[in-house]
Amino acid sequence: METACRIKDTTATRKVFELKKRIRSVCGGTSASKTVSILIWCIDYAQSVNNELISVVSESYPHLSGGAMLDFELIMKDRGYWDEKRWVKTPKPTYTFETGSKIEFLSVDTTGKAHGPRRDVLFVNECNNLSYEIVDQLITRTRKIVWLDWNPSEEFWFYTDMKPNRDDIDFITLTYKDNEALDETTIQEIESHKNNKNWWTVYGLGQLGAIETRIYKNWNFIDEIPYEARLVRHWLDFGYSNDPTAIGDVYEYDGGYILDEKAYTKGLSNKQIADVLSNLEQAVTVADSAEPKSIDEIAMHGITIIPSKKGKDSVKNGIQIVQNERVSVTKRSLNIIKEYRNYNWMRDKNGKIINEPEPGFDHHMDGIRYAFQSLLDVTPTHIKQQQEVVFDKNRHRQSMNSTK
Repeated sequence: METACRIKDTTATRKVFELKKRIRSVCGGTSASKTVSILIWCIDYAQSVNNELISVVSESYPHLSGGAMLDFELIMKDRGYWDEKRWVKTPKPTYTFETGSKIEFLSVDTTGKAHGPRRDVLFVNECNNLSYEIVDQLITRTRKIVWLDWNPSEEFWFYTDMKPNRDDIDFITLTYKDNEALDETTIQEIESHKNNKNWWTVYGLGQLGAIETRIYKNWNFIDEIPYEARLVRHWLDFGYSNDPTAIGDVYEYDGGYILDEKAYTKGLSNKQIADVLSNLEQAVTVADSAEPKSIDEIAMHGITIIPSKKGKDSVKNGIQIVQNERVSVTKRSLNIIKEYRNYNWMRDKNGKIINEPEPGFDHHMDGIRYAFQSLLDVTPTHIKQQQEVVFDKNRHRQSMNSTK
């Protein structure tokens, strides 16, 4: 019995296959099937030519493994092409086809890493996350075809350095309407953002966003947490059905702070949240004060947890505190990085920027603000609040021990 195909050919796929020039550039909104459609083309190409090399490149290995590599494997298995014996994960993930052609997956975050062997086809996934110097080196070492894709959240080198100066570029814009494989729930979720002008411009319509609305800038991305870094906080932003629960760590290191994602999951109960926190290195957890009952329930599981500081201008002041610090993020923290790049100030009906963050990409961003405020804007009331929670935790432990 034939199984239903989950990876469908769509209008997006057809448009991608129609591109013919050397540089094939695909920008667009969320769920537009940019990456999947280009990967389908790469697979088709690898099956039709002999002994050629296709390199799929992104900024980090976690980004690749949770994105393009996962999509590639799903497409291959869905269409009955996958042969485990042809898939090698080390030293770099590579699939060898019956034709002898290969698709390899590379993380490239420095120009030195871009100075590698030549290839026949290049696909730079979310190319706006890489510098022009890196991508230019990769293109120079590509013999035939170059694919680029991105969400147009802000202007970058493609618009300023490449598109105006080359005549060998195909450029298309895709939206969710080009992806007939989307389910109705996803479509409704996307269209529910129509009232958010900035979000809808980029992720609904696939049009270029405005850089001046970015809230945070110049964060660094690092491979690992240094041994000398000191854990100082966990953050917790509650979610359940519609929004994810976001949990992360804040480390102090060398005069700055390092952020590391620990959870970003929908449907977590308070008990499950407590289980996540209990498995982390011990530190005070700062949680959204809008849910005092949840905080109390989590504290009953032996977690040192305090409510965030809220009040007049607390959001704006908290953002200012974070903006004043030198911040790094581990590359494995994919959802923190995504929110960071899409965390924008809202505009009013006249297009003027106002001091209020757009909703949507704010789950980790809210939690980070809670944590930084508790570290760097500690008032006497807040100190007392922390001491009371720690005292309650110790009293709870003593009570539990006395009943054993």
